[in-house]
Amino acid sequence: MQKSLWLKAAGAAAALTFAATAAAQAAPAPSGTARAAAAVTLRYDDSRAAGWESAIAAGVASWNRNVDNVQLVEAPAGTRAEIVIVATTGWPQAYLGPVRPGGQVRVELGSQAVAQGYNKTRIAAHELGHSLGLPDTKPGPCTQLMSGSSAGTSCTNAVPNATEQARVESFYAGALTAGAAAGGRTLVDAP
Repeated sequence: MQKSLWLKAAGAAAALTFAATAAAQAAPAPSGTARAAAAVTLRYDDSRAAGWESAIAAGVASWNRNVDNVQLVEAPAGTRAEIVIVATTGWPQAYLGPVRPGGQVRVELGSQAVAQGYNKTRIAAHELGHSLGLPDTKPGPCTQLMSGSSAGTSCTNAVPNATEQARVESFYAGALTAGAAAGGRTLVDAP
């Protein structure tokens, strides 16, 4: 190869490398990349929660939008989920977590609360909050998701407040060990 052609090729390669490096440094990281890398992923199975699918999806979305250290994803068919969600005829109830990867808790979404006028999405988000480690805060205002039924049937808030968000963040911060939930009891959300 002639020296002048080699210099042109080397110069072009250097220019491309410089341009690619500059573009990579200038471009912002894709939204959620750091968050997804650090988050604990918990799978949920709602295959036995007929009639609650949209409320569960909205409750999951609320938690995923409002906390960074843990993310809830639907378990693929045939795989074990950490959160098993079922529809029942009684009062909503859930095992108090925080559930850990490899552990398992049960959430029961009871139609008795719906029959009395409570909002399905709030119920689903509230019960998921128990799985993530939050106890009830009864009595409490509608602005507290974990106030549950004490906020009354007119309350439709399905968003955890800043204190609830911070508590869940702390439960899933740092290294986690696999295992069951830490809470050890089932909470029934009857008024």
